[in-house]
Amino acid sequence: MSTHQFLTAKSTGLIERDINGDVLWTWSYPSVSDVDRVFFTQKCRLGTPENLVPFLFSQRDRSWYYILSGEVEDTDHLPKVTHVSIVLVTKDFNPEKYEILCRILLRKYRKSGNPASLLESYLSVLTRGSCSTEENGRFSVQDYDVKRSYANTKLKDFILTYGMESIIVYTALLLKKRVIVYCPENQLPQLMSIVRSLPALVWHRQNWDIAFPVVEIEDSEVDVLKETTSYVAGVTDASVEGRTDLYDVFVNTSTGQISIAPDAKESFAMGKLHKDIAKHMVQCAEGDEATEEQIIKEISKKTTELLNNLRSLATETEDGSHVIQLETLKERKMAAATESFLFSLAACEGLVEV
Repeated sequence: MSTHQFLTAKSTGLIERDINGDVLWTWSYPSVSDVDRVFFTQKCRLGTPENLVPFLFSQRDRSWYYILSGEVEDTDHLPKVTHVSIVLVTKDFNPEKYEILCRILLRKYRKSGNPASLLESYLSVLTRGSCSTEENGRFSVQDYDVKRSYANTKLKDFILTYGMESIIVYTALLLKKRVIVYCPENQLPQLMSIVRSLPALVWHRQNWDIAFPVVEIEDSEVDVLKETTSYVAGVTDASVEGRTDLYDVFVNTSTGQISIAPDAKESFAMGKLHKDIAKHMVQCAEGDEATEEQIIKEISKKTTELLNNLRSLATETEDGSHVIQLETLKERKMAAATESFLFSLAACEGLVEV
């Protein structure tokens, strides 16, 4: 059996809110550091049950974490607990897979009040890639293809909301810039949905490591962003719009506006090329029958055309590699904005000699 059929989880844990309103980390496997316990206890929002998000996921320390939270309905086994969260830390992005697994583990725990029953299923999935469940038969890791998760987007809604301005975000991702998406706290599920969708605009890279669906603006998380050269990060603090040191492009879901940081404006000078792609994106999204997969496919086709045209301008070097020379672009006498964009894109695609 190939390795991708096994779970890539690193740890799991339980956080509980008791009848006195205290929130405590009660169990984990294997051990979880004190720093991580504090971090996840804050993230689960059990301290403010009115702000509870049933399922939350994001990225931290080159790992993905998934937190499923809910009320304790059967008080026979957990008489002193009102709410519980299960935390899964994994190496890979796949919200669909891990939400289902979290549900299975949480259900096991609620029914028994004993972490051992949860651990049994967790270890089964970790070592065998599957476990049996009373409700849905067998849970198997191999049923959850990562590309299906990549394609589970809301690009249609995003493009219809921002129209021609969507090209700004597309350009930012192509040029490996920094994008921040702001949503109010009470729309956290929408924020995670938008952030996880945007890497699909550059489908050819298949890179979801740039996505940070939920980031708090506090030292440790801001430091991670500052060390990352390219990302899409979701925030619920509107004041971040003033932190132009953290983004090149800011998407404000409350106002429906996309703004560019003053220092980044030069990279976003738009030419006919951009307008053509923007029109195509909007036309695709406006099609009544257009599915997310079709929209991804159409944008990807446009990107492939763009990259193929770019590669056709490459010249062969002495060592046999093909690179784009700025002089070659200048000979084409194209608009300055287009020339600058294409050379930056070539650099991002590894087509420029360093």
